[in-house]
Amino acid sequence: MQYLKNNGQRFDSEIAAATGLSLAKVRRSISDLSARGEISKCSVTRFNTDGQKVEAVLCRVAGYIPPKSPGRKPGASS
Repeated sequence: MQYLKNNGQRFDSEIAAATGLSLAKVRRSISDLSARGEISKCSVTRFNTDGQKVEAVLCRVAGYIPPKSPGRKPGASS
């Protein structure tokens, strides 16, 4: 949970590599956190450079909306 708060939306494999936990343990933790409503997750199918299908889980902290970036916005009147 803390990793997602600090780093934003990530794939399960990225979380496992960064935290040193096994992919199976990360996926169990993601399922538990999702069941409690603390994170949002979705299943993603990606294709690597060899064209092989890779199943992954993308997750982020639930209800988090990133702050607007500073500066002028497109279409803003001056």
